[in-house]
Amino acid sequence: MIDFRYHLVSLIAVFLAVALGIVIGTTALNQPILSDIRGQVSTLEQDKRTLEGQTRRLDAQVQADDEFDASVAPALVRGAITGRRVLLVLASDGVPADAVDGLSALVKQAGGTVSGTLRLGPGYTDPAAAPRVQSYVTGPGLPAGVSLPETDDSAQLVATLLADVLMVPHSSAAAGTPAAGSTPAISSVLAGLSALDVVSPDSAQVGPADFAVVLTSGAATGADAAQRTAPVVTLAAALDAAGSGAVVAGTADAADAGGLVAAVRDNPAVSVAVSTVDDVGTAAGRVSTVLALPRERQGTSGRYGTAGDALPVPPVPGATP
Repeated sequence: MIDFRYHLVSLIAVFLAVALGIVIGTTALNQPILSDIRGQVSTLEQDKRTLEGQTRRLDAQVQADDEFDASVAPALVRGAITGRRVLLVLASDGVPADAVDGLSALVKQAGGTVSGTLRLGPGYTDPAAAPRVQSYVTGPGLPAGVSLPETDDSAQLVATLLADVLMVPHSSAAAGTPAAGSTPAISSVLAGLSALDVVSPDSAQVGPADFAVVLTSGAATGADAAQRTAPVVTLAAALDAAGSGAVVAGTADAADAGGLVAAVRDNPAVSVAVSTVDDVGTAAGRVSTVLALPRERQGTSGRYGTAGDALPVPPVPGATP
């Protein structure tokens, strides 16, 4: 008779054999697997070093290109907007300060002047603020001569108001004559809208302008992204129609979905009238912004920059045979 201890010893022997087989098999397989892993890690490390080197070279090339563009920019824009005034509108908080400063300097080098800088506040794109904005815009305190459209669209109303008091009509007399807005009218409107956190001066003075440049950065996100971008598109169109032209200039991400540059380009009715620039963070983009202004006065709009089907820069005056 085979007793229980015999079965127990047999089972233990079987398990020991299996365990020993696993240990021997794993030891035999581990060496080639480890060697393969070490080889892959070594290859990845080499690829990483190669990519880092390429990145450094590309960064240096971009910096050199931007420095070259900056050095030739004054010559490219010289005389492009002599005697004209340009209003800068900051449509987002992320607009780089050096882009604003660089553009302001380039406007002067092109013979123009910056009439002032405005910053759009949260109330400009906040649907909850629309009733208060509409109440102010349609109230009795508006400057004489302002004609607003018959609409309940607060974005259209406030855009028309700003355009009427800030922009000099294209058909007005020679550049430099404040045929449209006056300092008291502008001050009154901006004071009222500032109280509503809709728009506020970002410079010591804001005067009437021939051209408007709407500066932007980033892209709106969320379900209401288009709803928050639409009022600024309306403003750009109104400034363009009331003056000699407008340009929407943004950083590269503003040309992505939800960005203001993309919203203008996707709107056929606006893009046919308002020029766009998607690389205003670079010297080349600022040159494009300034050179687009006289073309706007001639009734020609364009897409400039690096995204999609945009042209690198507008034609340089006198460069075409």
